[in-house]
Amino acid sequence: MTTTDAPRERLISRSLVLYTVIGGSGVLLDYLLFLLLFNVVGLHEQVANVLSTTAGITNNFVLNAWLNFRTRDRILVRFLRFYAVGVAGIGLTFVLLRVFSGFLGIDPNLVKAGSLPLVLLFQYTINRRWSFR
Repeated sequence: MTTTDAPRERLISRSLVLYTVIGGSGVLLDYLLFLLLFNVVGLHEQVANVLSTTAGITNNFVLNAWLNFRTRDRILVRFLRFYAVGVAGIGLTFVLLRVFSGFLGIDPNLVKAGSLPLVLLFQYTINRRWSFR
């Protein structure tokens, strides 16, 4: 590793850490809203998932654009890309819920919780390279 490589590694590391912290706030919002919509309101698990994930995506975009990637240009394009990545995350969670809850009978609350770290890593990789490049 050369000295010129060190700042880039720190920037990526800082970006990933901040993305994870911001993602954590979105995950918390997503999961608590899912619990409320599914368990209290009584919405179907898939409807509750779409609504809760949308709230988490919006939270994460605003905080990442403002604090992490510090982008102020092409906000609509960036949001649409970020949201598309979020929709891919919804799709991944949909499949996991369908397989593990629908077919295997595992509690949807546990499936949703277990899907969150996988979806977070998937979305960070794509967002860093596409939404906020």
